[in-house]
Amino acid sequence: MTESTGSSAGAGVRPSPGDQLFGKIALKNNLVSEADLRAALAKKPAGTSLADFLVQNGAIGEKHAQAITSKVRERLAESGGEAPAAAPRAGAPAPSGSLTPDQLAQQDWSDLHGQGIGRYLERARSIGASDFHYQIDTPPMVRLHGRLVRLQHPVLSAEDTERGIRDMLTEEEWKELDEHLDFDFCFEREAHGRYRTNCFRQRKGFEAVFRLIPDRIPTLEELHLPAVLKQFTQYNQGIVLVTGPAGSGKSSTMAALIDIINEERHDHVVTVEDPIEFIFESKGCNVNQRHVRRHTASFASALRSAMRADPDVIMVGEMRDLETISMAITAAETGHLVIGTLHTTNAVRSIDRIIDVFPPREQEQIRAMVSESMRGVISQQLLTRSDGLGVEPALEIMFSTPAVGNMIREQKTYQLLSVLQTGRNQGMITMDDSIKELLKSGLITAETARYHSENPELFGK
Repeated sequence: MTESTGSSAGAGVRPSPGDQLFGKIALKNNLVSEADLRAALAKKPAGTSLADFLVQNGAIGEKHAQAITSKVRERLAESGGEAPAAAPRAGAPAPSGSLTPDQLAQQDWSDLHGQGIGRYLERARSIGASDFHYQIDTPPMVRLHGRLVRLQHPVLSAEDTERGIRDMLTEEEWKELDEHLDFDFCFEREAHGRYRTNCFRQRKGFEAVFRLIPDRIPTLEELHLPAVLKQFTQYNQGIVLVTGPAGSGKSSTMAALIDIINEERHDHVVTVEDPIEFIFESKGCNVNQRHVRRHTASFASALRSAMRADPDVIMVGEMRDLETISMAITAAETGHLVIGTLHTTNAVRSIDRIIDVFPPREQEQIRAMVSESMRGVISQQLLTRSDGLGVEPALEIMFSTPAVGNMIREQKTYQLLSVLQTGRNQGMITMDDSIKELLKSGLITAETARYHSENPELFGK
């Protein structure tokens, strides 16, 4: 790199030794032109490495950037110079959280002792936590990047938790909790976000657990989900399942899909949730949201009512019982697109769960209905990143094809795995293949891959 090129960076700021060496190697290998390199050095923000800037702007490939960065590190280490930050991995935007769970465990939260629950929730949101636990005989706990962390804070007594929960609830809500001994609702603080809340009584007293709902509806890209999932928003009828264990991001995925429909279609969307989480403002669509036990007696009764409300798309927050599943299948059969969640871990188990919930004498008919109405299954898990600064989704994706419908109808769902393995050109993928891709990219560790895999032997011992 010429001296004149170096002096133009950042309006006269000389590039760092790492950026200079990176530029020389990139030029020598004809990966960038000198004109592009000059422009990049002039435009890149302070604190951003040249490698990062070139990758982010598509001027150089991520693999080449990593290879050059490795050489730069070696040469600077030998000379005692400054080493640049590693280039970002493709498909892995910088994590939003700045703390690892171990770093959080060292933070002192005792200054919040005796204050309202809202103050705890505000701080939990500020560090990127997903859940907050307010429980008896332990300090408060926060789930960060998939791991539950016990905070440095005085142990909460039964009196502490009851007082905190009482102050948070209205008189009517407290009576409902006191009468039914548990209470699900969405706690909302003006300018501080929404929180899916479960208050309950256990043997020692009252406790509460909060799920932090993002301030806005995330996009597929922000959730690190593949663009192929958008295909599920283009069906006019049928059923799409979003499945996974608790805390796997099902609600966020479903919200992202509904938001695409809301923006790109002109339909009537009805959501049935317990409680309402993301708030949808009507855009291209007319969106109505109903909270079970607040606006309707049950999921099943809300679905029955929705069928008479001229809906095009119905979102079911949880398909938890026979009546709800039956109504969802009926809605899909009668010309509506139904998107719902199940607590199952892969496509095969999701299909089997739908069918097995019915009495044996009805299952043959249900198989035929599901084989015709099923549009696909998205199964997901959230895996902790190797750098400890976030989670990455691993997905099993199944689209309905004639082969899939035939296997469901003929009770051969155990063969669906082979369809997923051979359907990659259609956007399908198995959970283990998705985990392999995360491991290969360096986003997760081999230990994490083994723990979450359907077949741990694939990832060594």
